[in-house]
Amino acid sequence: MLGCLIYLNYWHNLEKKYAAAPTSRLGRFTGYYLLYFIPFAGAFFLQLLFFKDCSYYKDAWFWIILFLAPALFAFRVNFNWHQQWIINTWSGPIRLFYLHCLNWVVRVFVLLIPVFFIWFIKDKNIQPFYGTKALDSLRPYLLMLLVMIPLLVLAGTQKDFLQVYPKAKLIDTIPVQNWMDKVRYVVFELCYGFDFVSIEFFFRGFLILALMRICGMHCIIPVACFYCAIHLGKPMGEAISSFFGGSLLGIVVYNTGSIWGGLIVHLGIAWVMEAVGWIGVILGKVKQI
Repeated sequence: MLGCLIYLNYWHNLEKKYAAAPTSRLGRFTGYYLLYFIPFAGAFFLQLLFFKDCSYYKDAWFWIILFLAPALFAFRVNFNWHQQWIINTWSGPIRLFYLHCLNWVVRVFVLLIPVFFIWFIKDKNIQPFYGTKALDSLRPYLLMLLVMIPLLVLAGTQKDFLQVYPKAKLIDTIPVQNWMDKVRYVVFELCYGFDFVSIEFFFRGFLILALMRICGMHCIIPVACFYCAIHLGKPMGEAISSFFGGSLLGIVVYNTGSIWGGLIVHLGIAWVMEAVGWIGVILGKVKQI
């Protein structure tokens, strides 16, 4: 199923044509909703063909989360109510900086506030807020991150990777007059990293820990499929690997009840990719010289 989705996206521009292209808010919301809902729901129902213990479809909360979760993420992707204020407040290249940084920060709360209300209604008396349980040790997650670094360096040699990373090169057009102006790069990377907080709380915290009490282990693969779908606007290798990474992190959270290890790995990968991207940019300039 995911193979078909990836083929349609990277050979026929599925996400660009049918999700990102519509000009109306409703059209974009619907496009992204279907892009997320189909692999998420499809993975659940495909499991009915292979497992006899899939009784989760009898639970009302299963249906609520199945239909609501893609809607919440599609709403997050399309949320831009604050952008007009940014456009009216700043002009020139600095506007792009604030558009990206504030987008990431605002969209964290756009996603986590409804997730908090779901936890308050459904799971408040059963577990702490999704994934906030303390970890016993950081060592396994640091080793996981260490294993990923050679693969990320290899990815940094690919043209499509360097077209996307580093994200911070988007603000290269802003004049740098003193050392304080260089702090913008740090702020940009911190805001970029903050965005991953909502991603981990949503996919590994909310979806895994809310659904595991309904679906057991059967929630892990559908959540990984959903997670893969949100990467379809990124390089193909990243989209494919996101399924395996999402499955692994889902298994970790399923067994530990904590998102902190996954957040360390996810943030570490994101910032290593930024560093690898910068190295690629520098080496490209050296070659031109």
